[in-house]
Amino acid sequence: MLALVALAVVIGALSQRITGMGFALVASPLIVILLGPFDGVLVVNLCGVVSSLLIIPRVWRHIEWRTLAWLAIPAVAAIIPGSLLVTRLPGSVLQLSVGVLVIVALTATLLITRAEHIVPARPAAIVAGAASGFMNTAAGVGGPALSIYAVLMRWPQVNFAATLQPYFVIVGSSALITKTIFSGGVVPNLDVASWILIIGSLLVGLALGEVLTRHISHRAARIAVITVAYLGGTVAIIDGALALAS
Repeated sequence: MLALVALAVVIGALSQRITGMGFALVASPLIVILLGPFDGVLVVNLCGVVSSLLIIPRVWRHIEWRTLAWLAIPAVAAIIPGSLLVTRLPGSVLQLSVGVLVIVALTATLLITRAEHIVPARPAAIVAGAASGFMNTAAGVGGPALSIYAVLMRWPQVNFAATLQPYFVIVGSSALITKTIFSGGVVPNLDVASWILIIGSLLVGLALGEVLTRHISHRAARIAVITVAYLGGTVAIIDGALALAS
């Protein structure tokens, strides 16, 4: 079982380093199945924060700190209403709604090919940040909202991937703190050897991503980001629909 968890962590970290996002999307389905919904989600959140922390020194000079602030502050603020809504609506309904919204919005954005500035950058960042924080809390798919913003704003891939690392640290840490408080301080029931294997796998995935990112063009990385965003929306739709049907 732990070998499969380690493999999921390696692939998630690889995606995070190359595209700037996707750790939770890629790693969480298998990890949650193997470790359970509570332990699995906390492990994914923690690994996501740690992976972004380790990537930050490698991309520091490309981080756009002002854009980060416009994205992160609304995202953290949206965690609260997102948490409240989760307690009042079925998770399947939220996941299905978020998935449909992501697919429709991203498709509409990709169809916009001529205008350089469709909307002002700051309002767009506020909406994207709030949507990302809310969707991350409601359905675990916060990345696609940021992908839509990046496509809409013609955000260069290198700056997008770099800026998302401190963003995920801020939002992920906020989610971890919130969940720890709500759970009464409960932590994943894993032994020391399991934690060593998980962290080791994280380091292996990041190292592989570091090597591969030197040989992947920005265009290919952007295509990968959009693909991951579509995958996130699709997974949310399928998961929500299956839960509603059961």
